[in-house]
Amino acid sequence: MGYRLQKLYKNWEEDPNIGFVMMKGSGRAFCAGGDVVSLYHLIKRGSPDAIREFFSSLYSFIYLLGTYLKPHVAILNGVTMGGGTGVSIPGTFRVATDRTIFATPETIIGFHPDAGASFNLSHLPGRLGEYLGLTGLKLSGAEMLTCGLATHYIRSEEVLVMEEQLKKLLTDDPSVVESSLEKYSEVAHPEKTSVLCRIDLLDKCFGHDTVEEIIDSLETEAGRRKDTWCTTTLRRLKANSPLSLKVALRSIREARFLTLDQCLIREYRMSLQGTIGPMCGNFCEGVRARLIDKDEVPKWDPPSLEKVSEDMVDDYFSALTATEPDLDLPIKLRESI
Repeated sequence: MGYRLQKLYKNWEEDPNIGFVMMKGSGRAFCAGGDVVSLYHLIKRGSPDAIREFFSSLYSFIYLLGTYLKPHVAILNGVTMGGGTGVSIPGTFRVATDRTIFATPETIIGFHPDAGASFNLSHLPGRLGEYLGLTGLKLSGAEMLTCGLATHYIRSEEVLVMEEQLKKLLTDDPSVVESSLEKYSEVAHPEKTSVLCRIDLLDKCFGHDTVEEIIDSLETEAGRRKDTWCTTTLRRLKANSPLSLKVALRSIREARFLTLDQCLIREYRMSLQGTIGPMCGNFCEGVRARLIDKDEVPKWDPPSLEKVSEDMVDDYFSALTATEPDLDLPIKLRESI
């Protein structure tokens, strides 16, 4: 699908008869992410080249979208998770609805926020990116609009009407596309229970330097406030892969000082480490426990935060070998942000 999208988008970009591109899901979801179960089986079969192609095709398309020369509208009417966020957030417009469910749940399966997630999460207000990347917890469409992940919000019953209106547009002017979207969009406010209504508390807890300090801070606040948000967040952090938590925190924080292409190249290295390298066991165990056997009892390695060394985290960010080629992006032809 990654290669197919690249080919289509390049052709459409060069076609003077096409003004802008609209992307939507073909079913109940927009996109629930990459097929990690297929990746699991590729690992078990010993097919490293196919795994390289999997990540290369997806990340290359994300870079193409992030540097696309024509307006792009992604209609996120349903589940938008993992790789689904990667193939939508870099585009010009992201339309959320009351059916939208956003998440970057990679740490739940022993992986790291990828497909451009380190870049996208690092640009969110305060420490919201750290919270989403480490916990994998969800946002609603209204929350996406409030924090800037979505550019517009409409009611799901208006989606088909809006699509028909967009199909009638003959333009490559983003302001014209935006005006059409605004005819159907409305203001949406997060519920009082939203994490965005606790942004000061979130920043206080997730602003610490280490995962251990973040957890200590949450435990202190949970005892002081009796807030279910603290206990829910703690429960999720303690269920996720300890190595993935430390990798995700470093990845998001470093991404604040990187461009999209730099993040994708770095994430490609990390994804190979997490699927082909010596640390692939966590990904396989996470997918097994969450998606295959569904026993929900992954056995992480290392099993606790204190056993995750700095060297392990450093290794996750390094190339597989000295001769392993990096992701080849056309950065000289397409300038990144």
